[in-house]
Amino acid sequence: MPLPFAFRAAILPLLLASTFSVSADPLPPSLDQPYPGTIQMKVDASDTARNIFRIRQSIPVKAGKLTLLYPQWVTAQHGPTGALHQLAGLKVTGNGRAVPWQRDPLNVFAFRVDVPKDVQMLEVEYQHLSPTESSQGRIAMTPDILGIQWQSMTMYPAGYNTRRIPVHTTLTLPAGWQYGTALETVQRRGDEIEFKTTDLETFIDSPLFAGRHFKRFDLDPGGKIPVRLNIVADSAEALEAKPEQVELHRALVQQAYKLFNSQHYTHYDFLFALSDEFGGVGREHHQSSENGVKSNYFTEWAKTEAVRTLLPHEFTHSWNGKFRRPKGQDVPNFNTPLDNSLLWVYEGQTQYWGQVLASRSGLVKLASVRDMIAATAATYSNVQGRSWRPVIDTTNDPIITQRRPQVWPNWQRSEDYYSEGALIWLDVDTKIRELSGDKRSLDDFARGFFGVDNGVNVAKHYTFDDVVKALHAVQPFDWAPFLKKRIEETGPAPLDGLARAGWKLAYTDAQTEFLKGVEEQSKTANFQFSLGFSVGSDGKIAAIVWDGPGFKAGLSGNTTLVAVNGRAYKAEHLRAAVTAAKLDPKPIELLVKHGNLYRTVALDYHEGLKYPRLERIKGTPDRLEAILQPLK
Repeated sequence: MPLPFAFRAAILPLLLASTFSVSADPLPPSLDQPYPGTIQMKVDASDTARNIFRIRQSIPVKAGKLTLLYPQWVTAQHGPTGALHQLAGLKVTGNGRAVPWQRDPLNVFAFRVDVPKDVQMLEVEYQHLSPTESSQGRIAMTPDILGIQWQSMTMYPAGYNTRRIPVHTTLTLPAGWQYGTALETVQRRGDEIEFKTTDLETFIDSPLFAGRHFKRFDLDPGGKIPVRLNIVADSAEALEAKPEQVELHRALVQQAYKLFNSQHYTHYDFLFALSDEFGGVGREHHQSSENGVKSNYFTEWAKTEAVRTLLPHEFTHSWNGKFRRPKGQDVPNFNTPLDNSLLWVYEGQTQYWGQVLASRSGLVKLASVRDMIAATAATYSNVQGRSWRPVIDTTNDPIITQRRPQVWPNWQRSEDYYSEGALIWLDVDTKIRELSGDKRSLDDFARGFFGVDNGVNVAKHYTFDDVVKALHAVQPFDWAPFLKKRIEETGPAPLDGLARAGWKLAYTDAQTEFLKGVEEQSKTANFQFSLGFSVGSDGKIAAIVWDGPGFKAGLSGNTTLVAVNGRAYKAEHLRAAVTAAKLDPKPIELLVKHGNLYRTVALDYHEGLKYPRLERIKGTPDRLEAILQPLK
């Protein structure tokens, strides 16, 4: 029986006081001084049958209270997404005796330990239980490939900056497997690899890919600073890259050097997984990157053009995001919150350079990059959430949603600072070109801003004002209000850069060859710019545009398209119905299944198919062509 209201009102303050009086000791402040000792870490990654990583740490300690932290704020994910739910079997011992631990009730990533007086070394043992199926998370271990993100394997003592905590690691791999990583190898004994001691920040920023099938390509032959493409794959056949394909990846390195005129790493390792089982990934690190695509990347080259912007994007991050980092990312450890408000620079400009370098290197045809820009412009012109949410607020999305699926993404918006950010930087680039009479460009900003301190691989942080100052040095202009208008205000998509580049967004009833190929590879049918939704290969309706024709007709998630005008659904049938409706006043009838209910939906739409493309604006300079051409 519920308590009477008056009684509940009387005891509620007492209950709240009791609840919030459960407090814990605050974490000790992180000291910028050397940790007294080196963490010895052993990771056994040989259990590919059960996807279990077994970890043992030996941590030098002093008697008294100690807090061990499990990383919460994950490198390059921009949010508190540490895989704490995959940690298990935690045991702490000292001098062979069990040492009790207790999780902090208000900070579940912190584990409290009372170190006995006679103990100078804690032995910490636990497992990382990597997902065995995709419903549990991204697959990072298969019978042929494994990927190690060290933050998922690591615990560390609170009270010290992570860059001041030394760690020495030994890794056991499955028999005969080869590996790639930015970590320096001391020696390999059989399947046990010993890595050079490094600081914890560098360690966690240096992931590892290993595999049964492995191949390495030198992407800068004869260069003073090694750049390597380390490939793991489902099969030996998937590793077979043609010489001309490898040359395009080498051209990427050279075009990046011509753009940034610097290197901020002692060597760089692309970690590249070609797999239909290993989870796809794109994640930046200072001296390496994690990249994962389908196994046909080389073997069906004509079909993989759309994913060939991945490596240029992640390579760019070595300059933008890792060497030059927003001031809000300057934190002492992996359990301090990040300020993401400059991600429209960190990720948005990287998205821009990723497409530019893909074109300049030849990895993606210039016309295909133009089609990518058309699709981006059309998408953000069609995002209804722009009416209430500015792009700068989407920089909070990695924290708010932690990349979970959204109910109405077109209205809620997601991490739009990536691709809308790229449109903003196209706007900046063309503005510089226009104001300077095409004598200067964003290339000059890249050299001046990211190219400073050549050879230094310690992060150099920046503020919004630093960005404005650097732009002004390239081309005098009132850049602060220019940028703030585009990132802080709601309203139309930022397409001024397109017009300044000599192009405009247009819609026709036929797709470009590139976008048609993208649709075929994704196994979806895109009607977003006409009916206001897309349809998967299984008939499931997705990507519904808020207030679009489908939305107004009552469509929502968890809906499958069964039939179109009485015929079983096929994408070509729906396309034909949309085309016919241009001359027929009757609505298009859809039979849909929503949950367990079937119903008929009438789509009163008569404007035909609409697919985006760019068209030249007559009498204007083609600055987009100039932007996408290789640097000499």
